[in-house]
Amino acid sequence: MSIVKINALTVPAEQREVLEQRFASRAGAVESSDGFEWFELLRPVEGTDQYLVYTRWRSEADFQAWMEGPMKAAHQGGGQGGGEGGERPKPAASGSSVWSFEVVQQAAPKKA
Repeated sequence: MSIVKINALTVPAEQREVLEQRFASRAGAVESSDGFEWFELLRPVEGTDQYLVYTRWRSEADFQAWMEGPMKAAHQGGGQGGGEGGERPKPAASGSSVWSFEVVQQAAPKKA
């Protein structure tokens, strides 16, 4: 079965719009990656300042290939564009941790 990676990003209130805009402008950066199955950006509603970036992959190897290829390139200047003078923009998140899970059960809505 698939694996899930959840990146928990601590985002100060004044940076929420910046973070959401950066994800909105990522222009399908992950969708064409081999083994990619799903992406969601989850905004906190109450009780936390952590956004969750949910991705689902066919395998750990597929996730690692994306991390070492397209994701690494995007975060080293190949993706978001720079600030003034070509500098990278300041991160919107003040902290991050990645959680890893194996999907052991899943369900979809029943067809009528």
